[in-house]
Amino acid sequence: MKDYKLIFAVITVALVWGTTFLAIRVAVETIPAWFVAGIRQFLASIIMLIVLLSRKEFKWIGWKNLGYQIVFSTLMLIVANGMTTVAEESVSSSVASLISASSPILVFLGSVAIGLQKFSFKALTGVLMCFSGILFIFWDGLQDLANPDYRMGIIFLFCAITGWASGTIFTKKLNIQSGNISLNLFYQFLFAGIIQIIFAFIFSESYHFESWTLKSIFAMLYLAVFGSVAAFFAFHYALTKISPVQVSILAYINTIIAIFLGWLIMDEKISVKFIMAAVLIICGVFIINYKPEMFKRQKIE
Repeated sequence: MKDYKLIFAVITVALVWGTTFLAIRVAVETIPAWFVAGIRQFLASIIMLIVLLSRKEFKWIGWKNLGYQIVFSTLMLIVANGMTTVAEESVSSSVASLISASSPILVFLGSVAIGLQKFSFKALTGVLMCFSGILFIFWDGLQDLANPDYRMGIIFLFCAITGWASGTIFTKKLNIQSGNISLNLFYQFLFAGIIQIIFAFIFSESYHFESWTLKSIFAMLYLAVFGSVAAFFAFHYALTKISPVQVSILAYINTIIAIFLGWLIMDEKISVKFIMAAVLIICGVFIINYKPEMFKRQKIE
């Protein structure tokens, strides 16, 4: 507890990643979703470039490593982050955060399918709890599925968590070494930003820049500076001090914060069934990922 930098890093990750769903929802109120995602990643790449140049660490990473970063960027940033942003044009930030919280189910099932992880009764219990929670979401908003925009938003969310899970499994399967994290992140952000801005001009029905409100613009800037850069640095600093399983606990806090802020600021309805869904999904994911060392003091050398 005397490591104040670690405490600050943990709080930063929990709060910032917990507010990103709300920030996305605010940003897409007047800015087309692909513009929000693309400008966010492009601005983040500029910030990373400034950091790299100031440290004199900017360099070419080679074609092989670039290929890895492009695949990772495509799955985690273009598909996962981009489609989550598109989904929030028609789906509440609370629903988006809760469905996104179930992505470890796909990571686990995919890892089992390719032999990275063994199936167990404990994991089966967690998976069934998560699926039960998802059913509660649809049961609570069954009438909303009649709305084609809402239905497409849900489909985009499932595409997003599939992309995130695939990116996670891709990294685990190839055992990619992190190398210079800042350098890799620059290439990921840059590639995703360019592709998503191209998507924005292709797929946006209208992009009248004069209609973008300051509130949405500030939300987009917040996503770039804090959601994409600050939280990432804090996350990796935390990983140097505590174990990955301990850091993973933050995911549950993120979801709770996102749901609370959606209710408090955006006046999103939180029903009893929705709360039950949240409890089931969070508990299910916790059971799947539970390891005894989660709650043991541990220092990473």
